[in-house]
Amino acid sequence: MTEEAARSAIDTFISAFNTSDDSHVAALLSQALTTDVVFWGPLGRSEGITAVERFVLDIRHHPAGAGTMVRCSAVDMPDEWARYQWVFTTPGGGPRLAGTDVVHLTRSLIDQIIVFAGEIEPSAS
Repeated sequence: MTEEAARSAIDTFISAFNTSDDSHVAALLSQALTTDVVFWGPLGRSEGITAVERFVLDIRHHPAGAGTMVRCSAVDMPDEWARYQWVFTTPGGGPRLAGTDVVHLTRSLIDQIIVFAGEIEPSAS
């Protein structure tokens, strides 16, 4: 697996959040994810592109308005695992959320996604 293939799958996944039409979300996800993708999101574990599509559509319909999701770091890729940072910003200075995703890739497609949303608190020690 090349870093370019991983970056392409990740950027296609992110583009599903930003497409101009909800009807394009599933097609974009099918270019980036395996059909049996395992998604560890803020609400727990789910499986399949349809589950990820529901998550993406929920984010696209944020109460503060349709926001923008961007990858804001390089893709760090040791072997078949990759991680990257992202930021989601809603219009007009509304809520902003940042995080890190860790993905596993097989045959240039993402088959596992782990979403870490928000900042990590500093260690108390």
